[in-house]
Amino acid sequence: MSGATISPEEAAGLVKSGMWLDYGAALCQPDAFDKALAARKDELTNVKIRSCLSMRPRAVIEDDAEGKSFHMFSWHFSGYDRRKHDEGRCNYVPLNLGEVPDYYRRFLYPVDIVILKTCPMDEGGYFNFGPTNLWQRAAVERAKTVIVEINRELPYAFGKENGVHLREVDFVIDGDHQPCAELPNPDPSEIDSMVARRIAEEIEDGTCLQIGIGGMPNAVCCLLLETGVKDLGIHTEMLTDGIGLLYRSGRVTGSRKTLDPGKVTYTFALGSHSLYATTNRNPDMYCHQVDYTNSPHVIMQNEKAVSINNTTQIDLQGQAASETDGQRHLSGTGGQLQFVRGAYASKGGKSFICLASTYEKHGERKSRIVFSLTAGNIVTTPRSDVMYVVTEYGMVNLKGRSVAERAKGLIGLAHPDFREELERQAYEHRLIPRGVSFA
Repeated sequence: MSGATISPEEAAGLVKSGMWLDYGAALCQPDAFDKALAARKDELTNVKIRSCLSMRPRAVIEDDAEGKSFHMFSWHFSGYDRRKHDEGRCNYVPLNLGEVPDYYRRFLYPVDIVILKTCPMDEGGYFNFGPTNLWQRAAVERAKTVIVEINRELPYAFGKENGVHLREVDFVIDGDHQPCAELPNPDPSEIDSMVARRIAEEIEDGTCLQIGIGGMPNAVCCLLLETGVKDLGIHTEMLTDGIGLLYRSGRVTGSRKTLDPGKVTYTFALGSHSLYATTNRNPDMYCHQVDYTNSPHVIMQNEKAVSINNTTQIDLQGQAASETDGQRHLSGTGGQLQFVRGAYASKGGKSFICLASTYEKHGERKSRIVFSLTAGNIVTTPRSDVMYVVTEYGMVNLKGRSVAERAKGLIGLAHPDFREELERQAYEHRLIPRGVSFA
């Protein structure tokens, strides 16, 4: 019977050893089902679960201490996923986030059961995904069994194909209806604000913004409130609290966008309850699938597209490593590379990679701008794609610059304590030829 209501325990009883399950992402991940499935740990082996940005501890991992029953595979790490990876309980799937729907469809990824948290069924017979569209439709199409776990606290988000119809649903679970998990949004640091101020000066009226996760990109939104910039558009992957603040201030109209004029276009929201309330049944908010929001050929259609993203390390040739610390995986590629490319291809577009010049590790200050990336670090954005790099010491555009010009420019963005050593290394290894002048 299509759409039959069952208990979480009955739903968990459908799982067999060796199956592939799909938990969706972020606010769509199930909780009641997860707890019920964890209770079956002694009955199951080798159950594989795809997920993304786990916002709460996963019972299947917490209750299966030895990892005999359940294994998590993540498209992008949250802080929780990172800790579980460090324990050997969560494995990363390399990607460009905007390609994930195609992975399911083109490569026929196995999905025995997909379990997604949704809003209660609406008057049209749809279970809305809330402000988390991403690749849920592709997972539903691939799944042999579709289960929804309804939650009355999930905001209802308008958007193209942002839901699943009753006729596609095999079973319905009445969930625990707990409030959505929040992603803390700390106040920007002094360095965050210094970097953000440099970027904000580059933002013009009618700019179409993509804001990445982290303090610096969100600080740009706060700084823009202090300027006279107006008629901003939003075409982004993640809807952040900073974007929500800009929207509520009236600075975001979307009136100059080519695509979705008047709409705030995004594929998932993570932040405060205030942000979620802003998305709830708001016709200005347009929650679309990630292959639309993140594809460079789509992004570039909006003029003055600007992408703003963090990195954790950059070398003197301009390679940005934004997702690892050596062999330790931290987050994921996400949409960074796709937005860098889409923004650059946009008429009047710009992409910014921002970072603090230093960080503290084991009580020692280290430079984020380095001669050579830490061994094992993954390059998220290649040197050929990086455009503007920004630290608290300045900004440099690497497009069309030689290796020597890049090295000189990036050394100037480093903390003064590290510049002499970086310059010595650059000359020693011939990144900068002796005697050349760029005056």
